[in-house]
Amino acid sequence: MSAMVDTVMGANKAAFEANKLSKRLHRLVGQAIGDFKMIEPGDKVMVCVSGGKDSYALLDVLLNLQKRAPVAFELVAVNLDQKQPGFPADVLPAYLGRLGVPFHIETRDTYSIVKRLVPEGKTMCSLCSRLRRGILYRVATELGATKIALGHHRDDMLQTFLLNLFFGAKLKGMPPKLVSDDGKHVVIRPLAYAAEADLQAWATHRAFPIIPCTLCGSQEHLQRKQIGAMLRDWERQTPGRLDNMARALGNVVPSHLQDRNLYPFQSLQATGSADASGDKAFDDVDEPCAAPAAEPVSRGTTIRWHAQD
Repeated sequence: MSAMVDTVMGANKAAFEANKLSKRLHRLVGQAIGDFKMIEPGDKVMVCVSGGKDSYALLDVLLNLQKRAPVAFELVAVNLDQKQPGFPADVLPAYLGRLGVPFHIETRDTYSIVKRLVPEGKTMCSLCSRLRRGILYRVATELGATKIALGHHRDDMLQTFLLNLFFGAKLKGMPPKLVSDDGKHVVIRPLAYAAEADLQAWATHRAFPIIPCTLCGSQEHLQRKQIGAMLRDWERQTPGRLDNMARALGNVVPSHLQDRNLYPFQSLQATGSADASGDKAFDDVDEPCAAPAAEPVSRGTTIRWHAQD
């Protein structure tokens, strides 16, 4: 009898946690869409599905939001089969067919191109990404898509920011919304506020048929992987640090940086009036990461895409 009670209690707890996770992901995705006006009435959103946890979660959440969104929009799932050895070409069509979502599989042998042009031991990601982007832009045009949705999440954006900071000497990140390289498309990242750990938990809960990337997945020396490990270690040491870092990307104070193109330092003069945001850097914060940030920074009026918890 005791074992049965424990089993029931365990099942109830798992269901409660899954429901809480679902609400959090849908709220954060809805908030990101609203904050950056990612999806507008009549949009046809091309969701790029690689077979990884992030793109599966993106499509899953967007399909759910589509049913109750404040605007009408279409979804079409697109996968680029890059002809990697061992790629299970039947998995995604079968999965997408079961969902009932319109989909398109584009087959291009970029794998052979990357392997031929990139010397052994060198990073493949840059060339692979460029080839993939060009193909996806063309497919978006052919399908009549007005937005291209990618599965990058909060942690990806922080990694990109730190990579640019450490190795590119730039305060530059991965924006939630941008115009594509060819100037013809708007690229959106609805998972901008979602933590990777939540997406991993959601993928496990939903039992997505994950397809690993055999092209670059084994390149353990990549700087991005090292940065990712560093971020996870920071979060273990000080929970909430990544939330605060993510909020900082949307809370820029140009007067306290050093970019002369963003702030008129050379013409700056004393005004004789007190400035509440003046000569302060960190003196009003005792424990900067003492508690997780509750919400991403949101400015202005946005259409509500999510229900209140």
